[in-house]
Amino acid sequence: MSNNTFATGQLLRTAVLLLAVLISSTASAQTRPSRTDLGSKAESLLWIGNSFFYYNNGMHNHFGQLVRAAGGRSRSTLVTISGAGLDWQNIDSLLRPDGLGRYSFVGENELRFSPPGRQYDTRLMMDCSQCPVHPELQKVFHDTVKKDAVALRKVGMQPVLFMSWAYKDKPEMTGALAGQYTLAGNANDALVVPAGLAFARVISKRANIELYEPDRRHPSLAGTYLAACTVYATLYLQSPVGLRYTAGLPAETVALLQRSAWETVQEYFRK
Repeated sequence: MSNNTFATGQLLRTAVLLLAVLISSTASAQTRPSRTDLGSKAESLLWIGNSFFYYNNGMHNHFGQLVRAAGGRSRSTLVTISGAGLDWQNIDSLLRPDGLGRYSFVGENELRFSPPGRQYDTRLMMDCSQCPVHPELQKVFHDTVKKDAVALRKVGMQPVLFMSWAYKDKPEMTGALAGQYTLAGNANDALVVPAGLAFARVISKRANIELYEPDRRHPSLAGTYLAACTVYATLYLQSPVGLRYTAGLPAETVALLQRSAWETVQEYFRK
């Protein structure tokens, strides 16, 4: 490879990264989130989504480890369908009294029952990776978020939207996804986790940190860890910087991911 070819490739990669950050920043500036905190304590979470959630032994597990590293406690249940949109999930079945999450095992396998009819306090939900921005599915996304938010509040649960990330080779998705998730959050008074913007921030800082699997869509372990840090920062309004749980990643990488998650949350909510 000639020096000119290498330099041209470097310039193109840099241009793509700058474009991703510019798009995400512009979308964020135009559509600001109206809800900036959960308004209650997130102690028992129901994660509803697809393979983006269940890769790397489940994002909920890494989130729980972060909470424990901070001296807190939380309980999570992951309900995912590969390739699923939110409209694939049966909300009535998931929320039925004394059904999902009725009991759990804690400590030395001690059986603990949840209060009757009150299995969870927070539902974290993500649509399929393209659904919020797809011309044929965008309305379905907004309609489903509205329907689910109403159902959740009837049983005392807080709806939280998880803003997913752009595909590695389609950075322009960042701004589009950020805009639609923020609009849906504002329309339904739902908190939004800006994970997609955190991905764009890390890529702009250190493109050599691989956040994706080879398919350029699913998260690597570093990507899952970054997203879990962003969930932690959003729900608790606390910085994950310095938390000792590392998921086995290098210390330098962990420091950057933790810091980027916190910076993204502060910027998104203008804290």
